[in-house]
Amino acid sequence: MTNATSAHAQLRPAYTATARVLHWLTATIILIMIPLGFVAANDWGIPQQTHERLYNLHKSLGALVFPLALVRLVYRLTHPPLPLPPDIVPLQRIAAHATHWTLYALLIVQPLVGWIGTSAYPAPLPVFGLFELPKIWPEDRAFSEQLFVLHRWLGIALAVVVAMHIGAALHHHLVRKDRVLMRMLTGS
Repeated sequence: MTNATSAHAQLRPAYTATARVLHWLTATIILIMIPLGFVAANDWGIPQQTHERLYNLHKSLGALVFPLALVRLVYRLTHPPLPLPPDIVPLQRIAAHATHWTLYALLIVQPLVGWIGTSAYPAPLPVFGLFELPKIWPEDRAFSEQLFVLHRWLGIALAVVVAMHIGAALHHHLVRKDRVLMRMLTGS
C-alpha cells in the first residue's frame, strides 16, 4: 500500500454508518428470531393464541431478514470494509471471512426455505398483520415437512455461527484488546 493509499484508508471508517446500521439491525432481528423459531417449532404448553402470535412474529421478522440480507450483501460487495489489522494470523483471517460469508449465505437461504416451506404447507405468511407474502410454491405437504426439517437445522447452524461471531468479537475486545469490535460499533 502506498503512503497516499494508507493515509486515505486511515481517514475512512472501517465500516460506514450504513454498514453498521445494517449490521446491528440484522443482529437485533436475528437475536429475536432464533428463540422465536425454537418456540414456534415446539409446543412447550404455550397457549395456542400466544404460540400463533409468536410464530407470526417469527414469520414477519423472517420476511424482513431476506431483503435486508440482500441489501447487506450488495452493500458489502460495493463498499468493502478496511482489512483486518495486520497482526491477525492467517488462520484467524480465514475463519473471520468464512464466518462472515456463511452468515450472509444463511441469512439469505434460511428465510427463503421458510417462505417456500410455508407456501408449500400451505399456510399464510403474514407480515406484522399488514399484508401477506404471496405463496411461491405449490401445495405439497410432504415437501413442506422436509423443508421445515431443513429450516430447523439451518436455524441451529445460524445460531452456532452467530455464537461464533459474537465469541470472536468478544475475544478481540476482551482478550486481544484490539479495535476489531469497535470498528463495528464506532466505524473507526
